[in-house]
Amino acid sequence: MTHDPVSRERTSRASRHRPRRRFGQHFLQPAWSDRVLRAIAPADEDVFLEIGPGQGALTIPLAARCRHVLACEIDRDLVEVLGATAPRNVTVVEGDVLTLSADRVRTLARDLPLSSAGLRVMGNLPYNVASLILFWCVDLFESGVPIADAVVMVQREVADRILAPIGTAEYGVLPVLLRHVAHVERRLNLPPGAFRPAPEVHSSLIALIFHTPTPAPRDLGLFRALVRAVFTRRRKTLANALKAWTGPMPTTAAEVLTRCGIDPRRRPETLEIAEFVCLADAIAGTVAP
Repeated sequence: MTHDPVSRERTSRASRHRPRRRFGQHFLQPAWSDRVLRAIAPADEDVFLEIGPGQGALTIPLAARCRHVLACEIDRDLVEVLGATAPRNVTVVEGDVLTLSADRVRTLARDLPLSSAGLRVMGNLPYNVASLILFWCVDLFESGVPIADAVVMVQREVADRILAPIGTAEYGVLPVLLRHVAHVERRLNLPPGAFRPAPEVHSSLIALIFHTPTPAPRDLGLFRALVRAVFTRRRKTLANALKAWTGPMPTTAAEVLTRCGIDPRRRPETLEIAEFVCLADAIAGTVAP
């Protein structure tokens, strides 16, 4: 680490940095870093893509325990500070992670030999875009980027929703689409005081451990669009909820449900993921050339 006057000034600027509401910044307190890192369980050969490193509370100790960290930060001031103070095995990437394409991620990781498991994602996600970033991770995985897992901090209510049992009010688009491609587990709960400034909500560290989509749909895009459509009418029976599907379907909703052996009186939140896949495949089969 550099200790010249310029570096010391940048470090001092980091300590004076005011968290910016527009970026949803709530910085992890150093006292919680070790607990979070133990829950992430980095290994010497791991390469991480860190989302929102902030002031480096996790970045610096993580770099000491793994091969390399690609730290993506949207705040230009923090990019400058982290770039000047981070060890050599940290590459700071300026920008919004949601704008990083699969090709860009491949390019960033091209010269970093990944372990057999693949790239690992971690980060303290801004609450206002946490779901979007989780879906971005799914898109990355489905685009063929070798991602092993994503261990991220989210609002505890979001974690509860992702882990919601089938048949509950919280079960919906987020748990269906995430659990279709990943095993999800809660690793740690964090109180508001674990962050500065303290948010008004509790947080959870969750892990998405990616696997081949199970079962694999005939048309992935159709499956995802169908799930989103029927949950816009989650209080309706499936016979009515399927009317929210506006894509090609040259047959009746009743016929699609019959093909899958699903009672049309059931509601969307009662369906297993495999049943959603069956519905999507039945629709895809009716429109296949």
